[in-house]
Amino acid sequence: MNPIINLIIELVSGALGGNIAGGLLKSLNLGPVGNSIAGIVGGGLGGQILSMMMHADGASAGAAGGGLDIGSIVAQIVGGGIGGGVVMVIVGFIRQMMGGASAR
Repeated sequence: MNPIINLIIELVSGALGGNIAGGLLKSLNLGPVGNSIAGIVGGGLGGQILSMMMHADGASAGAAGGGLDIGSIVAQIVGGGIGGGVVMVIVGFIRQMMGGASAR
């Protein structure tokens, strides 16, 4: 698949993951914009890390041939969403520890 499409999937999934985590963890919520930004950063990082781990195992050989591999798409969505949620929680925790009020 096209690397740009992969990155877009990871970034959008990260934004969704950040907003879902912010909705579930009200005390760490950064507001919609903050959750989205932290999620986008985490989605890009999480998706890339998971993608590297999959390529190291040879699990996405179908995608390397240029085909549409549903497994790699699902992995990008999961990696991006989890990465986005994790980064949002880390940033929210740091903000809370520094004495910043949560943006609700």
